[in-house]
Amino acid sequence: MEIRDLLSKPVWQMTGEEFIFLNRHALQGSETKPAQPAADKEKKYVYGIGGIARLFGCSIPTANRIKKSGRIDRAITQIGRKIIVDADMALELAGRKSGGRG
Repeated sequence: MEIRDLLSKPVWQMTGEEFIFLNRHALQGSETKPAQPAADKEKKYVYGIGGIARLFGCSIPTANRIKKSGRIDRAITQIGRKIIVDADMALELAGRKSGGRG
């Protein structure tokens, strides 16, 4: 059995023996190298005022106020009408206290 062949084969087409062999091989490979959290490497983005509203769990008018307040400006990239927001950074910036009600 070639591992390369098994990796390209759908699970529902594998025999029990092939599946167990592939599973054991995967476990041996994970023992040799430590697992890296994938969430840290990949940035999450939301788009537009609707994306900001979903991110903060608020209404569209409130999302507009959040954007206009300037609190999350460092997380926002705006090109024309397109708004791209780094979700993790926006949540971090919004969570900081800097006077006012927030």
